[in-house]
Amino acid sequence: MILTRTLVVRQSVIDSILSYAKMAHPREGLLILQGKNSKDKTIIDNVVIPPLATHGKDFSSFPLFMLPSSLSIIGTAHSHPNGVLRPSIHDLNHFYGRIMIITAYPYESESDLVVFNGEGHPVMYEIA
Repeated sequence: MILTRTLVVRQSVIDSILSYAKMAHPREGLLILQGKNSKDKTIIDNVVIPPLATHGKDFSSFPLFMLPSSLSIIGTAHSHPNGVLRPSIHDLNHFYGRIMIITAYPYESESDLVVFNGEGHPVMYEIA
């Protein structure tokens, strides 16, 4: 479980999430998080734009069947143009992977970004 592991997010991933959110604004942006799991650490080192993603003013989604079967998928990242830095019920009901990163407007720095587990609780992480 991710809570017993150290979570490391590469600075390049944070920069990509913030940049993508700015580009998508005022719509939600959505990305797939890729990385590696080891015995005591999860490292998120890449983002991918999901195939056939749709982006609306207060939603974003993608068809799960379009994703390749891969153990490198750790979770998702998406933006909240309304500035709210917590998951909605919809977010929690459509949780995919082990973690979810939400970034909120104005998408300026990692202070505009929070990592959550599947229950909607914030998860501590390191930036590398």
